[in-house]
Amino acid sequence: MAGLSEEDGIRTPREVDVLVVGAGPAGLAAAARLAVAGVARVEVLDREQRAGGVPRHCHHGGFGTWTHPLNGPAYARLLLTAAARAGAVVRTGITALDWAGPLALNTVGPQGPETIRAAAVVLATGARERPRAARLVPGTRPHGVYTTGELQQAVHLHGQRIGTRVVVVGAEDVSYAAADTVRAAGAQVVAMVTEWDRPRTTTTRAHNARLRNRIPLLTDTALTELLGHGRLSGVRVRHRDGRTARLACDTVVFTGDFVPDHELARRGGLALDPGTRGPAVDGALHTSRPGVFAVGSVLHPVESAATAAREGAFGAAAVLETLAGAEWPRTTLPLLVDPPLRWIAPNRIAPADDHPYVLRVSAPLRRPLLCVSQDGRPLHRERLRVAVPHRTVTLTARWTRLVDAAGGPVLVTLTGS
Repeated sequence: MAGLSEEDGIRTPREVDVLVVGAGPAGLAAAARLAVAGVARVEVLDREQRAGGVPRHCHHGGFGTWTHPLNGPAYARLLLTAAARAGAVVRTGITALDWAGPLALNTVGPQGPETIRAAAVVLATGARERPRAARLVPGTRPHGVYTTGELQQAVHLHGQRIGTRVVVVGAEDVSYAAADTVRAAGAQVVAMVTEWDRPRTTTTRAHNARLRNRIPLLTDTALTELLGHGRLSGVRVRHRDGRTARLACDTVVFTGDFVPDHELARRGGLALDPGTRGPAVDGALHTSRPGVFAVGSVLHPVESAATAAREGAFGAAAVLETLAGAEWPRTTLPLLVDPPLRWIAPNRIAPADDHPYVLRVSAPLRRPLLCVSQDGRPLHRERLRVAVPHRTVTLTARWTRLVDAAGGPVLVTLTGS
């Protein structure tokens, strides 16, 4: 439809050099790197009213660096300032609806619909926690049911009141962050409920012990039903031995269980990885569609904000190579995992990939052996100290030059006690 004017009722597609979808840490870091490198028209879109992604409503510390620790909102402002000062244009309140061509997107915002065409597109759409409905928890549909993100936005961004007695579902780092938000709102955490046999956290042991002393923790326990009409009045839980109990509460927060926000990738027909459920990418973060890259938690939910930002900057380097005329890789090989590995990212291999891989396991292992092979031929072996669910395992990319581009898929396995 290019060439038609607004007098015809259809706007001419607007041209940019790079269009970044998502103004979280990965998207903002990618935009800053691209703009600093001299890309003239870098534009970032985000459907939220403020840029910064998840950190903007995470008021706990742990962001930034050891020498310059920040809370979430300060870290989000730092990333946004860096992108804007570099020359990137960040537009909020804009939703990317669908693809209008190989490298064009239909969007809608306060000024109405618009089509934006780019030389390269970076998907940095992030991840989200699965809500109650997606977890198939039965019961009534009362008020007082949140995910961590919804809770933090309600408390920290909008100053809303929540209930007074709260059950937190999960025992990961994000679960303890939710508990901190509950206490900041003046409410009591009645219990944390997890189907695991112990918390799955990466914070210090002393910090975990302090939190456990303050919060009743029910392990080997599943939430099976929500109770109450109008307002939540309680939840029913079932222990692994079959015993059931009712916990009186007026609020429940579902934490963890992140999934990629991959709707745009799916609508564009991009290949998705069955393990991560995000776009399949090679070591330079190329997707299956030429000119489209993916970075951050849309690839592997969910890593830290700092990890997402580093990946955004790394992806920007590959975008620069494409803008300079580098050929899009025609042949990549699948990178597969066997249980207890759940997924690996990146999950495709192109010649000379050098991006480290991240993996997650479904069960804890001590001193496991990590092996990489192709068609039965060993490429890499290393012994790890430990592998724990919800904690990233890192795999070096030094072995990728041994891959036979004409061979079969590459397999990664993890064995141990």
